[in-house]
Amino acid sequence: REVEILMFLSAIVMMKNRRSITVEQHIGNIFMFSKVANAILFFRLDIRMGLLYLTLCIVFLMTCKPPLYMGPEYIKYFSDKTIDVSISPTLGVLRDSAHHAPKPVPLWQEELERDKRVTWIVEFFANWSSECQSFAPIFADLSLKYNCSGLQFGKVDVGRYTDVSTRYKVSTSPLTKQLPTLILFQGGTEIMRRPQIDKKGRAVSWTFSEENVIREFNLNELYQKAKKQSKPREEGPEEPPAVSAAAPQEETKKDK
Repeated sequence: REVEILMFLSAIVMMKNRRSITVEQHIGNIFMFSKVANAILFFRLDIRMGLLYLTLCIVFLMTCKPPLYMGPEYIKYFSDKTIDVSISPTLGVLRDSAHHAPKPVPLWQEELERDKRVTWIVEFFANWSSECQSFAPIFADLSLKYNCSGLQFGKVDVGRYTDVSTRYKVSTSPLTKQLPTLILFQGGTEIMRRPQIDKKGRAVSWTFSEENVIREFNLNELYQKAKKQSKPREEGPEEPPAVSAAAPQEETKKDK
């Protein structure tokens, strides 16, 4: 009987790991289902031992939460309200190292619509979601590779700002599996999102890997277009030719 239980849980782990992206996710799934197998075996052996083991697992989950990603990134953190009145409503604050905590950008809707030429990729996330935590380093790496003046990356915590989730129809329920959600904005208007939502309000299965994000959102094409659009703004007005400045100098020499 114990062998059948282990074989069944092994099959579940293999199916679960098909959607895993990082090594941490694979290891996490193995440990999680190993705990389930141990709980079942303890209950079969002795109910008291099973209850004790289950209590220890619950205490462990409540006290030892997975760490948040604190690596380098080029992402603007949005909020729906002005948290710090000293922050300008049109300027974002970036986190460029593990020693600087992210500060939210107030009035983030104004930021999205401030420059119609800027394309935004915004992640709707929640800190309690393991999928969001696994996707955090991938999204940060994409921001380091593709961020420019015409293509920018942002994040908003819909677990904290529930009115934002309602406004953009991103459900925070674990049953809908809509977290994380990536939305592409151009000129303040939503162009596309992943994962897509079916008629029942559930997210269509989609793997949040770096390759999928680059392919689905056409990041290479968006980056090239953004760089071309930003060149005229970066170059600025043309400088006057140097010939006109040199001519008076020659005349002065002749006069002398």
